[in-house]
Amino acid sequence: MAITTISSREFNQDTSGAKNAARNGPVIITDRGRPAHVLLTIEEYRRIAGGGRKIADLLAMPGIDEVEMEIPRWDELPRPADLS
Repeated sequence: MAITTISSREFNQDTSGAKNAARNGPVIITDRGRPAHVLLTIEEYRRIAGGGRKIADLLAMPGIDEVEMEIPRWDELPRPADLS
C-alpha cells in the first residue's frame, strides 16, 4: 500500500490524480505543510469503519443462535477505585 502526500493546492489542481492515487493507498492532503485530510476509496473507508453494520443486523445473522456469549452479572462488574 502506497501512501501519497499532496498539498491542498495540488489536490485542487489535480483532483482526479488524487482519486487515482487513492486506489493504491491513502492520500494525505496537507494544509500549510501539516496533514489535514485523508482521501480513501469507499471500499477502504468501509473496511476501516466496519462497513457501517448495526448491532441489529449482526444479531439477525444466520447461525447467531449458535454463538456462545457470557454476559457478566451486574455485581461481577469491576467497580471504580476508591481514591478518597
